[in-house]
Amino acid sequence: MRPAIVRDLGRRPYEPVWRAMQAFTDARTEGSADELWLVEHEPVFTLGQAGKPEHVLVPGDIPVLHVDRGGQVTYHGPGQIVAYPLLDLKRLKIGVRDYVCRIEQAIIDTLDEWNIGAARKDGAPGVYVNDAKIASLGIRVRRGCTFHGLAFNIEGCSTAAFARINPCGYAGLQVVALSDLGGPSSLDAVKPVLLEQLGRQFGLAWRHEAAPPA
Repeated sequence: MRPAIVRDLGRRPYEPVWRAMQAFTDARTEGSADELWLVEHEPVFTLGQAGKPEHVLVPGDIPVLHVDRGGQVTYHGPGQIVAYPLLDLKRLKIGVRDYVCRIEQAIIDTLDEWNIGAARKDGAPGVYVNDAKIASLGIRVRRGCTFHGLAFNIEGCSTAAFARINPCGYAGLQVVALSDLGGPSSLDAVKPVLLEQLGRQFGLAWRHEAAPPA
């Protein structure tokens, strides 16, 4: 197991964390330790590089940001675990397709902790329970290093804003949260399980370190 750092950022606005991810990725060297950032964002809609503004139906008071990840439109907000793996894929000897599959599998295995069967869909990255999306993926790879990541719906309240968009570009796509399915509503109950499964998928042993200041 290769050592890696995990930082829990708590609840923060989206854009400063996004800019920090970019800066971290641009500054890292071959010797930089891999990191994983956990965060709960303030409400925001993000449009990825393939995002079409017409998929943002009724943003209301929620800001819309155009960002540099792959994919289309999604929502981040309270009640979600957002995880940003900042990994050197070259060093881990993992291709991009395999990287996506491993993240999906970590979420599937996390859900299995609460006896919830989940699956991936061909051509539609993410994790689904009975065709309802419970976790979204949007990644960027620069010089073989990853940023952006996954958003995992935990509390039921985390899904209401998806009705204001066509999630991931799909009109009428149903979205579900872990607590809707009988799992916990506490993010703190889920984080250790998700970390364990992500560590297992990537061969990483996590060391918790303090989050940078807001």
